[in-house]
Amino acid sequence: MVSLVDGERESGRKKRRTNCASPPAAALTAAEQRRTDRHRKQTLMSRLSDSGFEEDLISFPAQADSSDEPETAAGHRSTWYLQYGDVGFRIQREKEAQFHLCESLAGQPQLTAEARCKLVSWLIPVHKHFRLSFECCCLAVNIMDRFLASMPVAADCFQLLGVTALLLASKQVEVCSPQISHLLSLCCDAFTKEQLCRLECLILLRLNFRLAAPTLAFFLDFYTNCIEAAQRCSNLAQKVCELSLADYAFNKYPPSLTASCALTLASELLRNEQDPSSNHNLAQECKDNLKLLVSLNQETLEAMSTM
Repeated sequence: MVSLVDGERESGRKKRRTNCASPPAAALTAAEQRRTDRHRKQTLMSRLSDSGFEEDLISFPAQADSSDEPETAAGHRSTWYLQYGDVGFRIQREKEAQFHLCESLAGQPQLTAEARCKLVSWLIPVHKHFRLSFECCCLAVNIMDRFLASMPVAADCFQLLGVTALLLASKQVEVCSPQISHLLSLCCDAFTKEQLCRLECLILLRLNFRLAAPTLAFFLDFYTNCIEAAQRCSNLAQKVCELSLADYAFNKYPPSLTASCALTLASELLRNEQDPSSNHNLAQECKDNLKLLVSLNQETLEAMSTM
C-alpha cells in the first residue's frame, strides 16, 4: 500500500534526480559544454533527407572543384591495391561478363545511340556537380544499360532513368547521396518525387537488387596502380574513359579492355608531348603516304615477291 507520505518522498527523490541531471552551465567543464552545444545544434539542424540519408549540416557544394580531389603521387600505390589488388581484380574479371551488356538498346524502339550519348554526356558533369566519384558515374551507366536491356523505356522518361540510376549508384558506393529534390531540379522539375521513387523500385526489381558491378573506373584504378602511373596520365586516361562511356559503339568492349587501352593511349600521348624530338604528325603523314604508295603499286609488289 502506497501512502501519501511515500508519494511525497518519491516526488522529492524525482526532484533531486532532476536537479542532479541538469547541472548549471557554470558547473560543466569546457569539453562537456562543447559536447552539449554540438548535440543541441545537431538536434535542431540535422534532419533526414528525402533520399534516405541523414544530411550533413553543410549542404552539397554548387560546383565541384577538381583541385579538392586527392591526388596520388607518381610511384605511390593505393592502400586498397596493396591489400586486395590482385584478389579484387580476379573477382571483378570473373564477374565482368555477367554484368556487361553489348546491345542494351536492341529492344528499345524509342531510344537511339544518339539519345544515350546525350544523356550520358549530361550525367558526367552532373556527377561532378555533386562531387560524386567516377566509380559512381560508371556504375550509374552500367545500371542504366542493364535496365534498358530488361524492358523498353519511353523517350520522355529517359532522363528520369538517368538520374534514378545515378541516385542508386550513389547509395551503393558513396557515403552520402544527393537529395531527390536536387536531382529533379536539374531536370527542370519535369518529374515528381513519386515517379522517381517508383522507377527506383522498378529498377531494383528488374535487376534483382544486384547493383554492384565491375566498372570502367575500377579497372582503370587497378591498371593505374599496376604501372604506378603519374596523376597526369591517370587524369587523361579518365577523360578518355568518360568519352567512351557516352559512345554506344564502345559498349561492345569489356570495361577491363577499354580501361587498359585508355591508359596506354594516355601514356603514349604524354610521352609524345614530352619528347620534342619526335614529330608525330610527320610520322603519321609518312605512314599514310607509304600506304598510298603500296596500294598504287600492288602489282609491282606481288611481282617482286615472286622473284
